[in-house]
Amino acid sequence: MTSTALEVRLASRPKGWPTDENFEIAEVEVPTPGEGQILVRNVVMSVDPYMRGRMNDVKSYVPPFQVGAPLEGGAVGEVVASNAEGFAVGDHVLHGLGWREYAVVDGKRAAKVDGDVAPLTTYLGVLGMPGLTAYAGLLVTAEFKPGDVVFVSGAAGAVGQIVGQIARLKGASRVIGSAGSAEKVKYLTEELGFDAAFNYKDGPVAEQLAAAAPDGIDVYFDNVGGEHLEAAIESLNLNGRVTICGAISQYNADKPPTGPRNIIQVLSKRLTLRGMLVGDHQALQPQFVAEVAAWIKSGELKYSETVVEGGVRQAPAAFLGLLRGENTGKMLVKF
Repeated sequence: MTSTALEVRLASRPKGWPTDENFEIAEVEVPTPGEGQILVRNVVMSVDPYMRGRMNDVKSYVPPFQVGAPLEGGAVGEVVASNAEGFAVGDHVLHGLGWREYAVVDGKRAAKVDGDVAPLTTYLGVLGMPGLTAYAGLLVTAEFKPGDVVFVSGAAGAVGQIVGQIARLKGASRVIGSAGSAEKVKYLTEELGFDAAFNYKDGPVAEQLAAAAPDGIDVYFDNVGGEHLEAAIESLNLNGRVTICGAISQYNADKPPTGPRNIIQVLSKRLTLRGMLVGDHQALQPQFVAEVAAWIKSGELKYSETVVEGGVRQAPAAFLGLLRGENTGKMLVKF
């Protein structure tokens, strides 16, 4: 085993869109695990939109990244040394210390995963945090009911692709998605079974949504915010429900964004707008994995992954590509 390894540090806090200059690739000594810890050689890591918020020095639901310190995020790796009960050399584990080649992880903060049951990448995507976000956000936060008309923004992303398919499998009367390219729109309708989809770059979102949902929508799963949220409020029917999962259109804004101009409709239509964090729904994990894994096995639910090869040096480029919408499905970095 090598004695040194690479990690990605936050070099500076971005103002607006992040750039390569906000990241630093550093060479460090491979750490030694202490009592109750394991040493993990990462094999695949996740980049996710929420990480952009952690680059800012602001109070939020998760602490900000620290300048000069390695970034963090979901990863799957192989145990190469163990001082923790229940973990053996050769085991694969899911943990939260990505953005580095080797990580010392407390045994209590690692979960064993089996590559023979499902590909290791799926534990960071469809069977991982994004999948549970989709499952809980639709079924619990949005209180989905069979017969609902569902609209999903960022529908070709890691979360959105799963939301739309779960809605369809659970009996939605119509599922509509928005995405950022003609190729992604085709993917949604021809491969994932969305009833309608549109490219938000082709024209005003409100007009395209109204054309796709002439009878309005009952549920909006929001991954984008901004113009999409305003358009959804316009199309929502009486007692409509919104899951606020993300607002990627606003993450890189260098000034406060304008809120929906039609917010009064929340009152007149008796709408429910509810934020959701996946960490609040860990109790659903066994039910989620059992149901979604069965759908994957049967072929009823499909998923895509965009995998960037080249290891930790390519992680910043993969993250910047994610913010630009270059991924279809889950964006991953393979070591």
